[in-house]
Amino acid sequence: MDDLVNLVEVKKGRWNHLMNVTEFQQWVKDYYKMRGWSDLDIFIRIGFLAEETGEVARAIRALEIGRDRPDEVTGTLEENKKELTEELGDVLGNLIVIANKYDISLEEIFSSHKEKLAERYSTK
Repeated sequence: MDDLVNLVEVKKGRWNHLMNVTEFQQWVKDYYKMRGWSDLDIFIRIGFLAEETGEVARAIRALEIGRDRPDEVTGTLEENKKELTEELGDVLGNLIVIANKYDISLEEIFSSHKEKLAERYSTK
């Protein structure tokens, strides 16, 4: 897990330092709680996750094949990549809220996922 220690770097506003995943998970918990977003029913949260996942798909479409609607402005590669980055952050935020609700750390999720794939696809 050492390669995940410096996962997040926030450079806007008041923040300008590297955060490890534990710090980021705590920051999301605190921020969402301050905004009242953590108090929402888990099924509402799942709806938000689905919505944000759709926005990730839309951002990828803009990067890969473009948008073909006359009411939308075509963005540059940098703008489209920034949009995808922001939408991935929204998905991650929702996943962290769900993990926090059930008291599951991101490290635990990473480890469990790695072990599951290693066992499933081992070359025995």
